[in-house]
Order: sequence, then structure tokens, then C-alpha cells
Amino acid sequence: MSDIAGFTPIVSGNAKVLILGSMPSVASLARQQYYGHPKNAFWPIMGALFGAAPELCYQQRKEILMANGIAVWDVLQGCNRLGSLDSNIKLASIKINDFADFYAEYKFIEQVFFNGAMAEKLYKKYVLPTLDQSFSYLEYQRLPSTSPAHASLRLEEKIEAWKVIKRHVLK
Repeated sequence: MSDIAGFTPIVSGNAKVLILGSMPSVASLARQQYYGHPKNAFWPIMGALFGAAPELCYQQRKEILMANGIAVWDVLQGCNRLGSLDSNIKLASIKINDFADFYAEYKFIEQVFFNGAMAEKLYKKYVLPTLDQSFSYLEYQRLPSTSPAHASLRLEEKIEAWKVIKRHVLK
């Protein structure tokens, strides 16, 4: 088990949606990039929906997301975990990101999308109880995980499910 720390968010002042993961994988931490595992479907999905394809450099991909009103972050600021699997997160070790300050700063965010079940579970258990009524306008939706550990859906099926983000930012 090792203590790990997450990344700062990908976000700009025009963000309308927030995509939340749980915690970066070992590959992501090594590359210092969100969704850095080569088999993670996140960047292929973002490429199909917004042109932020994996072939582009990381900075370009981040800029495309920000230009489209998309923020990316993780529920956890830090934790103790062996390997990359969410199921290996030691719950007693978790540190949650400060969402009240985040939402207060990025006031245009209305929709939160969870990248998989663990992000949603952690958020609902540890974050929602800390948010006061001033954030009751936020809407939440879980999407299929982009992790290579969750291969029950083909890439095309995941892209179809994730299109809801595009519809929301185009509103």
C-alpha cells in the first residue's frame, strides 16, 4: 500500500459540466495525466465527442476540454491504495477534495458526471453530506467507467452513453 495524491482539476471559468473519477491510476500518476493508461477509453471518447483525441499532446487535450466547458477532477484528493483498482482504496485513508470551494468558484457548473460507480459512491457518501443547500441545483449522472478494468461495454457503446455530456455543454 502506498499513499497517493491526485491532480489539480482541469477547469476553466466557463465550465458547465464536471467529470469526476475516483483517483488516478498508477499509469496516470506515472505520466502525470488524467486517464493516462493507454487502454483507458476516456481520451478516445473525448476524441470522438470533442476532438480531444489521444494522439494530441496532453496540453492540447486539456485545452479542448476547457474550451468546451468541461472540467475534470477526482473525488479523492489522496488515499492509500495498492495498485490501481478502486476496490483497493483503503477507506480509512481517504481525503476528499474541497467541492464547496470548487463549486463556489466555478459557478456555471450545473451537471456532474461520474466516471463509473466508485466515483459516484465516494461522492454520495463523503461529499454530498458536506454540501449545503446553496448547491442543490447540481444534477448528477453516472456514466459507464472508461477504465480498462471495466470492459463489459465496447468503445462504441461507451461513446454513445457519454454523448449526454456533449448534449449538455451545447445547451
